[in-house]
Amino acid sequence: MLKFAVKSEDLDIRSTILSALFLLTSMQAGAQIADKSYADKVAERLDSLLEASLFQTTQVGLMVYDLTADSALYRRGERQRMRPASTMKVLTAVAALDILGGSYLFKTSLNYRGQLLADVFQGDLYLVGGFDPRFNADDMQAFVESVKRLGVDTIRGRIVADKTFKGLEKWGEGWCWDDDTPLLSPLLLSGEDNMAERFVVALRRAGLVVQATIAEGYAPADSYNLCTRTHTIDQVLMRMMKQSDNLYAEAMFYQIAAMSGPYAEGTHARARINGVIEKLGFNPDDYYVADGSGLSLYNYLSAELEVALLRHAHSNPEIFSHLYPSLPVAGRDGTLKKRLTDKNTLGNVHAKTGTLTAITSLSGYLTAPNGHLLCFCIINQGVVKTTRPGRQFQDEVCKALCTP
Repeated sequence: MLKFAVKSEDLDIRSTILSALFLLTSMQAGAQIADKSYADKVAERLDSLLEASLFQTTQVGLMVYDLTADSALYRRGERQRMRPASTMKVLTAVAALDILGGSYLFKTSLNYRGQLLADVFQGDLYLVGGFDPRFNADDMQAFVESVKRLGVDTIRGRIVADKTFKGLEKWGEGWCWDDDTPLLSPLLLSGEDNMAERFVVALRRAGLVVQATIAEGYAPADSYNLCTRTHTIDQVLMRMMKQSDNLYAEAMFYQIAAMSGPYAEGTHARARINGVIEKLGFNPDDYYVADGSGLSLYNYLSAELEVALLRHAHSNPEIFSHLYPSLPVAGRDGTLKKRLTDKNTLGNVHAKTGTLTAITSLSGYLTAPNGHLLCFCIINQGVVKTTRPGRQFQDEVCKALCTP
């Protein structure tokens, strides 16, 4: 029988290695337990919130996704199709940035075709609408100055309103007749559909004699451009998301539609947006996109789809760098200015709110106590008497996610 002598030095080395391995394993296990502890806390808190009597008579779709860990943190009814209210604007914004890009410009132009005879312009001036909701009095003054630079004091002919950017539909599909809805005209001045008339007034106020009729038509390809005013997609996004402006959202919706050509209609936007939904791995036939603002009673999305959109935005810097700054910030601005003001949520939750008859929703981002970035969507449907309990539930969910 052979015997081997084991030196004490070897035992010491082996003991040191085993101790180090045990310590490393313990640290890794501890880290896993810490992460699991937060996940368990979230599950317990949200499970408890969902036991409220509110959910005996209403429906809820809720999903939370850990973007840092790339895994779902919580799900409840996330695939239920519901009316999203104004979180529909998240879909519109992400799709627009995906399709149009962050450098896209909203345009309104002034063209002309005619003759300059001494101090008289004889011909047509064309106001070419591009559905820019930010076109205002300063932009109109720039149009007037461009006419004055022609060196004329009299205008004879026509002032033509070119609204061929979009089709004739004035309201969105599924809008209620008694709602406060925006007018879907591609030729707006401070949100009103009377640009041609106000242009004549502005020209006369500048000392020009206007002997022209007002008509609707289109600017011929051989007309000359006098002036073009633009606004960036960021300028439109900020008001659309921060203030939940429905006109701005519909203007964005029709920019997407216009990628299909002139006389853009809602069906054109829907087809393009469905392409984005399909790119994310979802079947567009499972949802319905009726408008860009969320006013329509025909819209149907799910919390799961909205979370997928937020994930898609986060994974694409070109989208996220424009979307994230546009979202209302808890306790700071927009529609969240007076909400979520406690120490853990203040300035932390960046999310789009939604409110419609019997519907309340919230969709966006926040940073968890462990430093992970989360995205989430909450849709509560059937809150008939008042949407306040739904908003309170959303706030409690955000607090649960932001609390260690």
